Amino acid sequence: MSARTRRLTTAQALVRFLSVQYTERDGVRRRLIAGTWGIFGHGNVAGVGQALVEYADAMPFHQGRNEQSMVHAAVGHARQLNRLSAQAVTTSIGPGATNLVTGAALATINRLPVLLLPGDYFATHSADPLLQQLEHPVEADVSVNDTLRPVSRYFDRITRPEALIPSALQAMRVLADPAETGAVTLALPQDVQAEAYDWPEEFFAERVWHVRRPAPDPVELTAAVEAIRSAARPLIVAGGGVHHSEAEGALKAFVEATGIPVASTQAGKGALRHDHPADLGGIGHTGTAVSDELARTADLVIGVGTRYTDFTTASGTLFRNPDVRFLNLNITGFDAHKLAARTLVCDARTGLDLLREALADHRVSEEYVAEYRAGKARWDEVVEAAYRADDDSAVPTQTQVLGALDAAVGDDDVVINAAGSLPGDLHKLWRSRSPRQYHLEYGYSCMGYEIPAGIGVQQAAPGTPVWALVGDGTYLMMPTEIVTAVQEGLPLNVVLLQNHGYASIGGLSESVGGERFGTAYRFRAADGTFTGAPLPVDLAANAASLGMDVLRAKTVRELREALAAARASDRPTCVYVETDPAPTAPPAEAWWDVPVAETASREAAVAARERYDRQAADRRRHL
Repeated sequence: MSARTRRLTTAQALVRFLSVQYTERDGVRRRLIAGTWGIFGHGNVAGVGQALVEYADAMPFHQGRNEQSMVHAAVGHARQLNRLSAQAVTTSIGPGATNLVTGAALATINRLPVLLLPGDYFATHSADPLLQQLEHPVEADVSVNDTLRPVSRYFDRITRPEALIPSALQAMRVLADPAETGAVTLALPQDVQAEAYDWPEEFFAERVWHVRRPAPDPVELTAAVEAIRSAARPLIVAGGGVHHSEAEGALKAFVEATGIPVASTQAGKGALRHDHPADLGGIGHTGTAVSDELARTADLVIGVGTRYTDFTTASGTLFRNPDVRFLNLNITGFDAHKLAARTLVCDARTGLDLLREALADHRVSEEYVAEYRAGKARWDEVVEAAYRADDDSAVPTQTQVLGALDAAVGDDDVVINAAGSLPGDLHKLWRSRSPRQYHLEYGYSCMGYEIPAGIGVQQAAPGTPVWALVGDGTYLMMPTEIVTAVQEGLPLNVVLLQNHGYASIGGLSESVGGERFGTAYRFRAADGTFTGAPLPVDLAANAASLGMDVLRAKTVRELREALAAARASDRPTCVYVETDPAPTAPPAEAWWDVPVAETASREAAVAARERYDRQAADRRRHL
C-alpha cells in the first residue's frame, strides 16, 4: 500500500467514510451519520457486519428487530435533530431489503434523511441464482432492491469498489441538502462488499457539508411584500419546514410585527406555542373551527414550509374566497409552485426575516385581530370541555386520555403519533408548548411508526421524556422494538389505548357506506359473521413479556397516577388503558375526499354517495 492509499474492503471503506462526515449550519457541527441500525443475514453479515466490527469505535451500532421499524427509528432521530443528522440502516439481500420499502417511502414523503444499505446479489454472478435472489426473465440486473428506486431520493447499486467514491459523495450531498433530502439507497452486492481496493486517503478525510440557508430572489421578495400589503385577511399555514429550518423564532417575530394569524399542518404544529395570541391550531380536515373559518374567508394564504396535502386543503374545498391567492415560502420550487402561488423559494428563517424587515410599517387591522382572537378563545373552551373529566372513577374517553397526558407532560416532552383516530384528535386539541413536543408522522400515516420513532428521538435527545401514543391496531402492527428500548436502556413511555379494533377506519367506513366491515376485532361465527364479543387478547401482558414495566389504568384517576409514575421512571414503561368508545372529540370542520360507490343496493352506501356528491361539488381548482 502506498502512502496515499489504504487497502480496505468496500464495506470497510464505506463505514470509515461515513464516520467522518459532518453537517454544519449556523456554526453548529453534527455527525451526518450518527450511527447504524442493522439486522444481519445473508448479504450483509460478512461485508458491512465485519466492517462495523472493524470500526466499532468510530460507528455506533444499534440492533433492531424489524427492518421497517429500524428506518422509523432513524427517521425519528433525524426529525428530532431538524434533519441535520441521520442514521444508516443495513439489511440482508432478500426480505430484509424489501422490508425497507415502507420506511423509505415514509422518509422521502416527509423529506427526512435516512441512509439505506441493503445487501444485493453477486455483481459477478458467480453464484447465480443466489439464495433470496429475484430472477427476472429479461433484465438480469434487476434485484428486489429496485423496489426502493421510486421511494428513494438517490439510488445506486455499487457493482465495483471504485464506484463507491462518487456515489458515496452524491449520497451525502442529498442527505445534507434540505431541498432534496429523503431516503438514500446504496445497494451493496455482497461480493463487492468483501472485495479489497486501494482507496485514496483523501476519501477518508473529514468532510463538512454546509446546510444552506438560501435567500429569496429579490424580484420574488418584492412581489411577496406587495401581496401581503394588499391583503385584508391574510392567513399563514405553517408546515414542517418551519421546524426543519429552526424558524420558530423568526415566525413569532414576523407574526408579532404584522398581526397575521397562524394555522398549522400536522408537521407544522408547535411552530408557535399554543397560548400565543396568533396561534389558531391545526388547519384542514382535522383542523380547529377558528382556523378553518378564517381559511374560508382568507384573501391571501401564506404557506411556509408546507406541502399542502389533501388533509390541509380539505380536498380543494377549504379556501373559498373567490379572490383568494397563495404565496408560498418554501426551500423547494416543487412545493412553492403548488396552488398556482406566488413563489418565494428560500430557507424559511431567512425568508421570514426578510419579509419582516420589508413589512416593518405594515400590520393587519385591529378588527381582524379581534376576530381571530375571539375565535381562538371559543376554541380553547372546546378543548377544555373535551379534556375535562368530571368523574375520576369513570372509564376515560380518548380525549380525556389526552387531557390527562397534557397535565402530566413537561414543556420539552415529545409526544409521538402517526395513525388511527388519534392524529385528528391531537391536531385539533393538543396544546403544544415547544417546537419539538408535537411529533406526528402524517405524510405517510404509517401504523407501527410510533414506538421505533420514540427510540430514535431518545437517541437524538437523551434525557427527554418521550411518549409513543398507540391504539391497539397500531400496537399489533409493530411492537417488537420494545425489545430494543429495553436493550438500549431507553425509558420510552408507551400509552396503549385499547378499543378492540380499527376505530378510526371503522368510523370512516361507516361514513362512506362501508358499514364498519372488517374493522373490529371480534370472533368469527360459523356463518362468517362476527359476534359482539371482543377477542381475549391481553396487549398489556404482551408488552410486559417484551420487557416493559406495565401500568394498567381502568379509571381517570388511575390513568393520571400511571402517567405520573411513567414519567418519573427510568425504565421503558407502558400505560395501558381501555377507553370509553363514545366519541368525545369535536367533529371535523372540513371535508376529506374519500370516493364512495357510485352505485349500490345497500341503503348506507346510497346515502353516503348523496352526501359525497353534495360535498364534492364545492371542490375548486386554484389556478
